[in-house]
Amino acid sequence: MKILTGNDLRTGAVIWWDGENWSLYVDNATDVGENGEEILAREEALRRVNVPYIIEAEATEDGIRPAHIKDRVRALGPTVRPDLTLQPKNPEALDWII
Repeated sequence: MKILTGNDLRTGAVIWWDGENWSLYVDNATDVGENGEEILAREEALRRVNVPYIIEAEATEDGIRPAHIKDRVRALGPTVRPDLTLQPKNPEALDWII
């Protein structure tokens, strides 16, 4: 599975391509298959995303999980402050990274 990620130009937030727009949540990401480069070029030209790129991921029973640890950290949010992650009330949220 290939998904797209980047940063929102207005807020700097990590965002994920959901097939029509950008989402804060990796679980909304869709498999772009072989269309990734085309979508990236279009979205970057529209200036809706900064430094977008394609990553490998897998769909698990718990949701979409980026293959590389760097992108798993980006998907969750700050690891030094669990209260600021995208899952602040989940005590096991940081277990998801590794």
